[in-house]
Amino acid sequence: MSDNGLKAVFLGSRPALMRFLAARGAGADAEDLLQELWLKASAAQSGPIASPLAYLYRMADNLMLDRRREAQRRLRRDDAWSDAAGGAMPGISDQPSAERVLLARERLRLVDQMLEALGDRTAAIFRSHRIDGVAQRDIAATMGISLSAVEKHLQKAYRVLVQMREGESADLPPGRRHASEGIDDVAG
Repeated sequence: MSDNGLKAVFLGSRPALMRFLAARGAGADAEDLLQELWLKASAAQSGPIASPLAYLYRMADNLMLDRRREAQRRLRRDDAWSDAAGGAMPGISDQPSAERVLLARERLRLVDQMLEALGDRTAAIFRSHRIDGVAQRDIAATMGISLSAVEKHLQKAYRVLVQMREGESADLPPGRRHASEGIDDVAG
């Protein structure tokens, strides 16, 4: 089959080839792989092809195998590099900056103040449940109150923390709002 014949089969089978690649895990790269398939098929053709559609499917399958092998090599290379570097990026500290530490401490102090302003019982229930990991039923039994009362105290605390979080986010410029992480660890 000539180059024009292979091209006609390729163009006619393009949607099916795209589905074939997507089904084999190409995902968003299916279009790029289809382009690569045509480049390789048109460059590799040295004579007539008896079954051009089977030829194209085989090439597509080989492209996916090559892609998987390359991904495995990349993972092994990255793992080896990470192991050689001691699991950490050289020159990059795992410790938060002094500024982040100060901001986190200030945020924690504000959370403590807000919880205390809700009353001793609400603060104690919140700390027992969220920090100590005590089940709500156990808190209710220990304090001699209903499960519903425990839930109401927790809702009151969560509402205040959400309001605090929204106030912090509103104070930040739009590009920095994602950096206001911290209450999630306390409230979420």
